[in-house]
Amino acid sequence: MQPPIVYPLDKVLEIKENRVKEQEKVVAQKQRELALEEEKLVKAEEARRQVQKHYDDKLAQMRYKMDTETTSIEMQQMRVYLKLVRERLIAEDKKVEAQKAQVELAKKNLEVALGELRRKRQEVDKLQVHKKDWLREMEREQERVEGIEQDEMGSLIFLGRHHRS
Repeated sequence: MQPPIVYPLDKVLEIKENRVKEQEKVVAQKQRELALEEEKLVKAEEARRQVQKHYDDKLAQMRYKMDTETTSIEMQQMRVYLKLVRERLIAEDKKVEAQKAQVELAKKNLEVALGELRRKRQEVDKLQVHKKDWLREMEREQERVEGIEQDEMGSLIFLGRHHRS
């Protein structure tokens, strides 16, 4: 009886499977990072919307005051304040754009991680297919060897019986 067939690349297959599991963890982390960056983007856009609304309200207030004849000092103060709000709005726009860049970076990192996961899974799949083919081939070889041994044993038995008679 032959010893059980052991695939010589089992350790390599195990290592590659562990790498796939590690990469799955990396992909999950990248997905969490993307979700966090998208959440930050939503908050930045909301802050920008609030500043924009405040700017629009103050602009409307200034126009109303202009129509109702206010003093030039009040108008000057309103213009200065409106300029400050406009600068704040520009700063919020920059924050939104910077956060959009962070979201894009997180998306690219996730795509890279997914590509790496796909590649590692393909390596494991190739090794599993190779293992299946190799085991099938080894079983055929083992059957062939057993067949030869049985033929030899049959011949010896036949010759042993033939010589006795």
